[in-house]
Amino acid sequence: MRTLFQEDLQKLGDELIRISTLAAEAMDKARRAFEDADVQLADEVIAADQRIDALQNDLDEHAIDLLALQGPVASDLRMIVGALRMSASLERMGDLARHIAQLVRLRFPDHVAPDDLKPVFSRMAEHSVTAGRKVTELLETRDLAVAREVTDINEQINELHRSIFTLIAEDDWDASAATTADCTLASRYFERYGDHAVAVSNKVAYLVTGEWDAKAAE
Repeated sequence: MRTLFQEDLQKLGDELIRISTLAAEAMDKARRAFEDADVQLADEVIAADQRIDALQNDLDEHAIDLLALQGPVASDLRMIVGALRMSASLERMGDLARHIAQLVRLRFPDHVAPDDLKPVFSRMAEHSVTAGRKVTELLETRDLAVAREVTDINEQINELHRSIFTLIAEDDWDASAATTADCTLASRYFERYGDHAVAVSNKVAYLVTGEWDAKAAE
């Protein structure tokens, strides 16, 4: 029975990796759709989000079954509860990629961002993609050095997020209300994607060390 239980825990970890992989792929496609005003790619992201949602539901049901039937304690309990919480963050990362794709679809054939903000958004989007991929690597390896990389990347995303708001608030900002709203939302979506990546990395660190870093979780 113990062997079967460990196999179930391994399956839970594999399911997390699968969802993380899809969430990273979604952001990569959303980034390219955003930069190129590629509505076909945006539609792919929107459609694929249903797959992430379904996998999250399957993982949560699997985790709840393990809690109910196995009565896990100590590290096994942390793993199962952690998987439930990480799946929620990963699913939200997929949603945020979808939100970016929906902005692309809404403004097609125009670009979402005006020319003067495109370089900033390009860097923010690139960092977001890297954060998503690093989360998958972290789930595969549980290497805490990777967790620190995710935190560092998110700090760069946050700095770019603040810079966009600064530019929008300047007196010479003359874009339309719709463009202003779109840029505000897009920046927020990228920023939140990074935040959820950090949330996952913090939970992996907790599983590895058994210690919760309250400061890192803020």
